[in-house]
Amino acid sequence: MSFGRLERSQGPQPMSEINMTPLVDVMLVLVAIFIITAPLLASSIKLDLPKTEAAQPGDAPKFVTVVVDRAGQAFLNDQPVAQPELTAKLLQTAKVNPDTEVQLRADAAVPYGRIVEVMGAAQKAGLNRIGFVADPTAPVAPAAAALRKP
Repeated sequence: MSFGRLERSQGPQPMSEINMTPLVDVMLVLVAIFIITAPLLASSIKLDLPKTEAAQPGDAPKFVTVVVDRAGQAFLNDQPVAQPELTAKLLQTAKVNPDTEVQLRADAAVPYGRIVEVMGAAQKAGLNRIGFVADPTAPVAPAAAALRKP
């Protein structure tokens, strides 16, 4: 008696792909549910809000402009002023509205010490919101920027 192998046929192999039909069906049902419920999520409560003059959303922020030119001369709202006069006018502005912003523009050649004097005058007056105004630089091409990096 000899022992030999009997040939067996391979049975059905398991599928390795995901069946997409149920997934698509579920997604379509979810889309339909969201389309129907989306208008319901919007607030449908109508209110007649009270009117007030306390805080208007369209109020423009108040600011004064201080410019220091190349020679160190200060200008307040485009009017030339001396240092003591600048301090007095900034103090008067702070009394009217302490939230006034000081927009400081200075020439690139002005010494740092002069800028600090103007900032100190504004802070002594009680104006603590100081913004520096600068011109944007020209955009640099990416290739030129890569060459400029050290």
